Amino acid sequence: MSEVIRLLPDNIANQIAAGEVIQRPASVVKELIENAVDAGATKIELHIKDAGKTSIQIIDDGKGMSETDARMSFERHATSKITAAADLFTLKTKGFRGEALASIAAIAHVEMETVEEGEQVGTKIEIAGSKITSQEPCSRAKGTSISVKNLFFNVPARRNFLKSDNVETKHIVEEFNRIALTHPEVGFVLSHNGNIIHSLDSAGLRKRIVDLFGRNFNNKLVPIEEETDLVKITGFIVKPEFSKKTRGEQYFFVNNRFFKDSYFHHAVVSGYDNLIAPKHFPSYFIYLEVPSETLDVNVHPTKTEVKFEDGRSIYSILRSTIKLALGKYNIAPSLDFEHEPQFDLSIEQQNSPIRQPEVKVDPTFNPFKTSSDAAGSTSSGTGSFGGGSGFSGSGSSVSSNSFKSLRPNKEEWEDFYKITEEVEQEETEVPSNEIQYEEPLKSSTHKMQLHRNLLLVQVKSGALLVHINRANERILYDDLMEQFMLSPIAGQQLMFPYEYNIQATQKLEWENNSTHLKRLGFDWNWQNNTLVLSSVPSMLEVEYVTQCLDAIIEKITHQDLDKGELVHELILSLSAAATNHKNRTLSEEEMNYLVDRLFQSEQHQYSPSGKKIMNTISIEELYNYLS
Repeated sequence: MSEVIRLLPDNIANQIAAGEVIQRPASVVKELIENAVDAGATKIELHIKDAGKTSIQIIDDGKGMSETDARMSFERHATSKITAAADLFTLKTKGFRGEALASIAAIAHVEMETVEEGEQVGTKIEIAGSKITSQEPCSRAKGTSISVKNLFFNVPARRNFLKSDNVETKHIVEEFNRIALTHPEVGFVLSHNGNIIHSLDSAGLRKRIVDLFGRNFNNKLVPIEEETDLVKITGFIVKPEFSKKTRGEQYFFVNNRFFKDSYFHHAVVSGYDNLIAPKHFPSYFIYLEVPSETLDVNVHPTKTEVKFEDGRSIYSILRSTIKLALGKYNIAPSLDFEHEPQFDLSIEQQNSPIRQPEVKVDPTFNPFKTSSDAAGSTSSGTGSFGGGSGFSGSGSSVSSNSFKSLRPNKEEWEDFYKITEEVEQEETEVPSNEIQYEEPLKSSTHKMQLHRNLLLVQVKSGALLVHINRANERILYDDLMEQFMLSPIAGQQLMFPYEYNIQATQKLEWENNSTHLKRLGFDWNWQNNTLVLSSVPSMLEVEYVTQCLDAIIEKITHQDLDKGELVHELILSLSAAATNHKNRTLSEEEMNYLVDRLFQSEQHQYSPSGKKIMNTISIEELYNYLS
């Protein structure tokens, strides 16, 4: 029998490993920057072209490598980080598997130049598809420069599955942010197609967060700190009022390594404990330090998942730390809504003896009016109820009559039952002349505006309750969507330019979507990271421009959207901001127009954001409210 099992060639084995380690350009960025950090670099530059598909270059001032180490670094499972299996439980570095460079070299063209400290001459190596094409001496400053070009050139299926440049750039920036937040003591530079996105100097953690996410973040941060034998927790959380509808800046780090954990995320959200609105998410930058032997980081190819020896206890500590931080900095409510002020005693009452309250009841009190009451019952006490004195304010019985001496009037009781029957009959029977309603959707239908934002419309089946803001949002959204497909939306020139501070990554996303934004009616220029608007959509009032921009930035920054979804989200943000504050008294003509225009929409029951616009209340339900 012939043998069918054989060893795979190194180039195929490397491509298989690359399929696990290198999923997209951001994976290359992560591995190479982590290697630069492990090399002791104090400044790291990342330059990418075409979202990393064309070129990724990492330049660092680390300790560099010798000629032999440079060649060995491209071999599989070659690493300087571990020498024995026990080292996996005492890791202090980022990379340790020795697969990164070998995997990258298997699916791209790689050029590396490296010079050790104190040396004048270094080594330059060129590799394509795991094959060394050139190795020669070179001269450069201390450190290492690695260029990765034509990623996935020999794996076309993987390259075809890459997303758009905008999406891939987002992933690269996210990986960059994670490492920059882990090492604020290291300076970083990030550029895309020659444009500088970030230029970060060595700084403290708070300044690093502000440098990455904008000046406005400084006032949003609340520091957290807790140290136990099990875990040390430091970092910052964001105030509840700045929570978002999308998952934004949420970062967990353990022993200077980024990781994801839904269990600990739940601990953070629980710590806010009803301080944020439903379906909103808080931002946080939380750093955990645990003994290395209680942590396993070797459970996922990308090392973004870890296992804790005592995760349940850390969960409780983390949750308590969040609560303590929010309370310490007066973020949590200080009012006790369960407190009953009527139980509070004044100073005079606190010093007086406790006395049991007394209640005196008039045994002759009869709540029913009878002929005997009308004839002989009198009341001389103060503060009494009704004709008699059930609870006498003076505490004295004022009637000489007793219950035995009272005889009810037969005629009055018969009248009582007669009236009750008539009332019940009126409540259960609907007069025929009160159910003749006109057909709905007619301009002549009776309408009433309630509390400025609700419209009550009489229809044949009962009443129709319409949410005015949501109806306006639906109408405007449909109009804008139809117009957007045909021609650009008209903009209004501003008398004074409108300035809006923006993060460097948000600036990149804004420019990536500039075509759609200009068709919406925006026109702008830049002053560093400040967006200066000279024109906004004509239906958008100036005082609501910030609300609209916040929504747009949130959508284009934190959501991966295709072209159709992007247009929907942009117009949704614009229509919501343009109609959200128009609560005013409507004339009869405006009410008629609103209802008529609303029912011209195919989606008149729901707003563009999916909220219910109207609800029908039947005649039976209306009468049930009175039963």
